[in-house]
Amino acid sequence: MGIVMVNAAVSLDGFIAGPNDEMDWVFDRALLPDEPLAVIDDVIANTGAILSGRGSFDVGEAMAREETSEAFGGRWSGPEFVLTHRPPPEPPRHDVAFLSVDVIDAVATARDAAGGKNLLVLGANVVQQCLEADLVDEVLLVVLPIVLGDGVRLFGRGSYRERLFETVRAEQVGQAAVLHFRRLTQSPR
Repeated sequence: MGIVMVNAAVSLDGFIAGPNDEMDWVFDRALLPDEPLAVIDDVIANTGAILSGRGSFDVGEAMAREETSEAFGGRWSGPEFVLTHRPPPEPPRHDVAFLSVDVIDAVATARDAAGGKNLLVLGANVVQQCLEADLVDEVLLVVLPIVLGDGVRLFGRGSYRERLFETVRAEQVGQAAVLHFRRLTQSPR
């Protein structure tokens, strides 16, 4: 069975989006190498389903920079689930399902749909809910050398208890730092 993985591009000061949900800085060619990141290609290849929150989904739908609102600019396809208390009357695409359940049920539904591959969790609110419920197996961060000063923090609600992770990989790719962590099931102390 696949894992539950968090993947995000994050600023040095811990934001995944600016104060108005802007994410244009993530696609700044001065911050990323010209070629696709191999680590992201690996994420795409191993992801069977995606779970996000309504805010993240809406930002993705509204992004004018991409030609498509599909995940990874259309490089990935599969079932997407949006955890929300505000489902639209009709899903905008056939491969998107809106769930109005608790995060544990949402993760179970999405993992079933992933067909043994990984479940990718996107968006600060859903990531924090997954941490609170102790559902996150791995975290992959692409840290970009920019300080935003304000915005949407990936971590920060603080109502989850301490979780220990081990470093799987830390590497520089262009100006970005790629940090990959795996949850420890037992404390190394």
